[in-house]
Amino acid sequence: MSERPEHKPALAGKATIEGSGIRLEPLPEGHLLHVMGAFDGDTLAGSLTAAGLAKSAIQRAGYQQWYVTGDEILPPAQIALLADHLRGKGFVCDQSHGRIRIALSGFRAQELLSLGTAVDLDPAAFPVGHSAVTLFGHISVQLTRTHATRFEFAALRSFAENLYDMLEHAALASA
Repeated sequence: MSERPEHKPALAGKATIEGSGIRLEPLPEGHLLHVMGAFDGDTLAGSLTAAGLAKSAIQRAGYQQWYVTGDEILPPAQIALLADHLRGKGFVCDQSHGRIRIALSGFRAQELLSLGTAVDLDPAAFPVGHSAVTLFGHISVQLTRTHATRFEFAALRSFAENLYDMLEHAALASA
C-alpha cells in the first residue's frame, strides 16, 4: 500500500462550458510560482528565459510580487534554476500544489464577472495584464485579464470546485 495518496486533479470531471458569449474552462494543473523581489517584470522575464521558462505567463500579484504560470508541471530542478537566477534579488515559492487556475472568456465574460466581484473591470481601469486579489462571491481569488475578453482566476485548491460551480451556475443562468 502506498503511503502517499494518489494525486487527483481538483477539477477532475469538470467540463468546459460554452454558451452565448461565454467560455468557462478548467486549466491544466501545471505550475504556479509565487515570485517576490525588488525587480521589474522585464528582469523576471529574462530570468524565466534563462531558466527555460520563456513560455510561462507573468501575472502581477501585488507590490514586487508576481505569479508565474504555465500548463506544464515543472521538475524541482527547473524551479531551483529559476531561484538561482534570482538569488540575491528575489525568492520563488512553488504554489502549484495549492492553487488552481480557471479561465473565463467571451464577449460576456466581463458582465458575468461583475455579478461576483467589486473590481472595476472596465478595460480602462483593468487593462490586459492587470491583476487583483479580490473576492468572487465568498472566495478569495487572484483575477487577471489575460486578453481583452479573457480572464484567469487562481484560487486555493480547496475552493476551486466551489468557485467553478459558482461560475458555471452564473454562466448558465445568464445564457
